Amino acid sequence: MSAAPNQSAATFQALHAVLQNYFDGLHHSDTQRLRQVFHEAAVYACATDTPPLIRRMPEYFAVVDARPSPYSRGEQRTDRVLSIELVGSSTALARVVCSIGPKHFTDVLSFIHADGRWQIIAKVFHYELSAPAAATVPS
Repeated sequence: MSAAPNQSAATFQALHAVLQNYFDGLHHSDTQRLRQVFHEAAVYACATDTPPLIRRMPEYFAVVDARPSPYSRGEQRTDRVLSIELVGSSTALARVVCSIGPKHFTDVLSFIHADGRWQIIAKVFHYELSAPAAATVPS
């Protein structure tokens, strides 16, 4: 499906703005910001561990509220948009990366355009752990 160039540019700008709020919400553990980017019926899923972890937004927001923010721990931001694909006039996919603590995430975010704005309807992700820092032994 193709869209007019100006429409596509505006759509990509809108999606990038949502993704920036998403990254800011994660980095600051700010569920008010995250509530702006996730649809209320969104699904959060990870199959890195067994069994897969699947949550709805109230559960996910409670986890975010309970953890110290990466910002408060002085963590460097690694967030980056790898790709955005328009699937239609009201559907898009984004693949992004970010880190929280020792976990490095690759998120696949499904978007819908509803109620006049782009919203994440599904967050499916994989993570890898950083290797622990080597302990130094005094000589």
